[in-house]
Amino acid sequence: MSNSDFASTNNSNNISKTDQTILACIDGSNVTKSVCDYAAWYANELNLSVSLLHVIDVPKSNRHDLSGAIGMDSRHSLLQQLTSLDEQTARIANQHGEALLQDAKAHILTSYPQANVYRHLRRSKLLPAIEHHADKSRMIVLGRRGKDHQNDYVNIGSQIESVVRAVNRPILVCSDGFITPESFMIAFDGSETSKKAVDIVCENEIAKHLVGHIVMVGHQDTINENELYKAQKKMSDAGFNITAHLIDSTKMDHSDVVSALTAFRNDHNISMFIIGAYGHSKWRRFFVGSTTTKLLTKTTAPVILLR
Repeated sequence: MSNSDFASTNNSNNISKTDQTILACIDGSNVTKSVCDYAAWYANELNLSVSLLHVIDVPKSNRHDLSGAIGMDSRHSLLQQLTSLDEQTARIANQHGEALLQDAKAHILTSYPQANVYRHLRRSKLLPAIEHHADKSRMIVLGRRGKDHQNDYVNIGSQIESVVRAVNRPILVCSDGFITPESFMIAFDGSETSKKAVDIVCENEIAKHLVGHIVMVGHQDTINENELYKAQKKMSDAGFNITAHLIDSTKMDHSDVVSALTAFRNDHNISMFIIGAYGHSKWRRFFVGSTTTKLLTKTTAPVILLR
């Protein structure tokens, strides 16, 4: 199998594809095992290593002004206690992070004993930590909800959009529960963003072994039919088993595009979504909303975001 995959074709670094890894970001939430499973599956398909990343974001103590009525000795004693508490918190966080990474590695090796797994523990914010590893990452795998929001119904993790916009790598966002992918669907709307997503998928050797669907929701007119046909033909010519579907927005029973896409996915039991992500600026998204974010909140299927 070729090592071509969802990596951006305009990457300018000189790192060999075989030297890259699949970066799995874990935090101990309910989705951690799923993140590990999807990362390990993808890495195994390409004969690549897995890099496990856990980020410790320990806030500093609130060192309030201690210059009130208490004496110098009392202030000095309180500062010493705060310093000791900081050190103890950092030590416990490190130990917890190391344990998470060890457990995640053991989980991967249970299914893929031959896997090459690296562990990375960083004290940082998530985005800078990912950016540090981005050049060596073929794909980044994130959980849909972080540990702080794992019980929220619609929360997708506040940092996902920031990571997608900042890092020029495909990002797989998953929920709890791994299922070996057998099919995929590309959400296509004829925009430059969705056309670029098709171009990137055409370079993917893994996807060629899956059943593919390219789905457009819109008016059933000549323009949309032509755009959809050209995208399907490009993928078919590249060796994909791909079927095109145009859902007529004037006749559908669903309230919006995202509902129609998720219903199609459920009806056809499709394993994962692929979508060109965040095609508009944050400023425009403020006014028109984001199909990417809406899709992430309405499906529990894994979603591959391409930019």
